[in-house]
Amino acid sequence: MKTDLTDTTSSKINKALVLGRRAIGAPAVGMVLTLVIVTDEENAYDALKAANEASREHPSRTLVVIKRVSRSPRDRATARLDAEVRLGADATTGETVVLRLYGEVVDHAQSVVLPLLLPDAPVVVWWPVDAPSNPAKDPLGALAQRRVTDTYAAVQPVEALTALAESYTPGDTDLSWTRITPWRSMLAAALDQVACEVTSAEVEGEEFNPSVELLAMWVADRLKVPVRRTKSAGPGLTSVRLETTSGPIVLDRPDGSLATLCIQGQPDRGVALKRRDTAELIAEELRRLDPDDTYAAALRFGVGRLDERAAVTAPAPDGKTADAGTGAEEAGAAPSAPAAPAPAAKKAPAKKAANK
Repeated sequence: MKTDLTDTTSSKINKALVLGRRAIGAPAVGMVLTLVIVTDEENAYDALKAANEASREHPSRTLVVIKRVSRSPRDRATARLDAEVRLGADATTGETVVLRLYGEVVDHAQSVVLPLLLPDAPVVVWWPVDAPSNPAKDPLGALAQRRVTDTYAAVQPVEALTALAESYTPGDTDLSWTRITPWRSMLAAALDQVACEVTSAEVEGEEFNPSVELLAMWVADRLKVPVRRTKSAGPGLTSVRLETTSGPIVLDRPDGSLATLCIQGQPDRGVALKRRDTAELIAEELRRLDPDDTYAAALRFGVGRLDERAAVTAPAPDGKTADAGTGAEEAGAAPSAPAAPAPAAKKAPAKKAANK
């Protein structure tokens, strides 16, 4: 069932929702959360399709906020709200309201969304594109317990990661982080099979894919080892190599679907590690509404520390260490004020890593 409302208000939209539920014979509200999608007209269809598929697992009221750009000064000065209410088969298992905002109301979207939130239910806000640098300070983000961004859609993904780290608030998360969940699980399971100590790591993937940086930062933060980030043709993440005292552990996925896990002294194993679509990622994020402390720790580690620390302390590919003076620091000794390394010593490992 679909109802179109032109030049309407939030109260009229609520009334249409009640009348629509009665018309389809489902007067009770059985939804567990409100999902607010803030997007543009170009990306609205794909975002709504992903949300509808995720609603099979998490029945929710989905509010799609589309801020329309007014072309003339007269249109920009005139506030108008158009809505499209979808129920039943048109909204899968929940309710969907598509809100198109025109004119001055664009700057006050929270006043339109607030009366439409489900009472006593969590609120999740998702920006598929054009996410704010500080989601918690955004007027719509301030209404939510969870704020989902996607730095992969940003113009400068690495700079977007840095901005999110500076403004992180408990409840923030990123779909680029969600994409590496299978990788983190597989690496943790591999380390559980071997009694060893990890000495360094290398993460390989596409150049402008923030998931590669996030995985590298997670490895560096959790294992306290230098991590080198190298580039590949993709797709996405392609390889993780852990150097350990018992031999290397390599998780390699060249085709974006099937990966190979190689552990010293054990036969190689094929593991399913396919690239997941947006609906699966959103469904995973909606399973937990508490702050993700692991993501926060990895994000705050900092992208800049990856290249700097690896270039100075990581073993070179031929097995020689680039700077023997950092061994005490890795062992836990309190480092004195470190002197700046010689330019040649700092550049040599990076050059070798690029040639791998």
